Amino acid sequence: MPQRALIVAGRGRYEDPWHDHAGTSHGIALLLDGEGLSTTARGLFPDAVDDLEDFDLFIVNAGQGRQDPDFDGDDRAWAPVHERIKSYADHGGAILVVHQAINAFLDSAHWSGIVGGRWVRGVTWHPPIDQATFHVCRNAHPITRDLDDIEVFDERYTLLDPQCGVVVLATQTEGGAEHPVAWVNTAGGRRVVYDSLGHDVTALTSRGRRALLLREVRWLLDNAPSHT
Repeated sequence: MPQRALIVAGRGRYEDPWHDHAGTSHGIALLLDGEGLSTTARGLFPDAVDDLEDFDLFIVNAGQGRQDPDFDGDDRAWAPVHERIKSYADHGGAILVVHQAINAFLDSAHWSGIVGGRWVRGVTWHPPIDQATFHVCRNAHPITRDLDDIEVFDERYTLLDPQCGVVVLATQTEGGAEHPVAWVNTAGGRRVVYDSLGHDVTALTSRGRRALLLREVRWLLDNAPSHT
């Protein structure tokens, strides 16, 4: 039986007008299906993770949107979602957090600890999207061993705030400094990768970007307990 991946695409409370979460989620699903995974993509409704424990990999591709209780529920409706995700993470469930999803569950007290870092309002930013180079930390982790730097048309997140203890996988240069843009968080037995690349479907056309994503997925699946 193939391993199963669940992708949740931002909507409502967890979407914005700048990211095509449905399109990028579809692109990721196609990529993973091509690797033999059984992939399910869902909009981020309050019941989207009711069966999260049945999946081997949880991919969050969402952001911060509008809070509209009449559209998709109030804080009370979302609290069980946050607790289910925390439980999955605490039990070693494999989680891949993509691009803007570092901001997805800011209404959860647990999210930054799960991700292993945060976007700091008023500090973190990115230059205009452009052709960019991301520097791979080749000797830092098995994910990046012998992996080349990545050339891709994408956003370069700058001044993110990773927690102490994460293993940085890639950086980008801005203002004469190297800024972490992807990392692994294994604190407390967790198996989480944050990867800030992936603003739009164009980014998935880059061979280097696809290689990093697939390395992350394979490491997560090979190093986490099964949920099937």
